[in-house]
Amino acid sequence: MRHVIALDVGGTGMKAALVGASGELLHQARRATGRERGPDAVVETVLGFAAELRAYGERHLGEPAAAAGVAVPGIVDADRGLAVYAANLGWSDVPMRKLLGERLHGVPVALGHDVRTGGLAEGRIGAGRGTDRFLFVALGTGIAGAIGIDGTVEAGAHGFAGEIGHIVVRPGGTPCPCGQRGCLERYASAAAVSQAWAQASGNPEADAASCAQAVESGDERALRVWRQAVDALADGLVTALTLLDPRTLIIGGGLAEAGETLFTPLRAAMERRVTFQKLPALVPAALGDTAGCLGAGLLAWDLLSTHDSPEVTA
Repeated sequence: MRHVIALDVGGTGMKAALVGASGELLHQARRATGRERGPDAVVETVLGFAAELRAYGERHLGEPAAAAGVAVPGIVDADRGLAVYAANLGWSDVPMRKLLGERLHGVPVALGHDVRTGGLAEGRIGAGRGTDRFLFVALGTGIAGAIGIDGTVEAGAHGFAGEIGHIVVRPGGTPCPCGQRGCLERYASAAAVSQAWAQASGNPEADAASCAQAVESGDERALRVWRQAVDALADGLVTALTLLDPRTLIIGGGLAEAGETLFTPLRAAMERRVTFQKLPALVPAALGDTAGCLGAGLLAWDLLSTHDSPEVTA
C-alpha cells in the first residue's frame, strides 16, 4: 500500500505516522528524543526512528514509504533542508533532509518548521479547513504562528514568518531571550501565565491550567493575571490581523485548552481594539498534539503531487 512517513520532532519526544494515499493513518508511534545524550545522539535517534518506520511499512504494508516529511523546532531553512538551530535540542546546521534521504534509501524528504507544519494541518484539514486565509497561533512555552494562504503556509524570505511571539506589546517591558524587551510571549504564553500565577498565588507549582481553574472560580488574583495575559494577547493579535487580514484566526497550544475561559474575554478584548479592521473568526485548534505529525504527512504528499494532496484526517 502506498504511503509516506510523517515525523514531528519535539523537545522531549517525537510523534510519527505512516500515512496512506487517501490520508488514512496506517501506523502511529512515539519515541523520546533523548536530548540529554546530546545533539548528535538526537539526530541519530530521529534517523533511526525513520528507518524503523520504513521497515515497518515494508513488512506490514508491502512496500517502503514513497516520501517522508519531518517537522522540527527552532530555526528551519526548508529550501536547503537544514535544521538551522534548536536551543532545546542543542543542534545547529543539521542537513536533516539529506541525512533522512540517505537513511531512507533516497526517497524525497520535506522539512518544515514545527509550528508552521502544525499550522498547515490546522488550516488545510483542521479548524481552518475551507478557508483561504488563516493565522494559526500556538500558545505554548513560547508563542509562534503560521500564516496560511490558499492551503500553504508562508515561510518568509528568511524562514522567520509568523514569529508573532516577538511582536513588542509592552515597550521597555520584560526582557526576552531574543534580545528585545516586552515581547508578546513574555506576557501571554502558557509559560508566562504559569510564572505570573506562581508568583501571585505564592505556589511555585502553580501553572497556567490551575490559573484558568482559579479564574473560573472567581479568584481575584487569578483574574488579574489572566486579564493581563489576555490584554497582551489581544494587542499582539490585533497588530497581526491589521497586517495580515486573515479570515480565520486559529488558537492552539496549552493555553488554548482553557476553552471559553480564554476565548470569551479574548474576543471581547479584540473587539474593543479594532477600528477599521475586520475581525476574523476566532476558533480553537482542532487537531491537538497530532497537528505537527499530520502536517508533516501533508508536506510529504505535496512532494509527490502538488495538485492532488490527500485529505488527511485525524
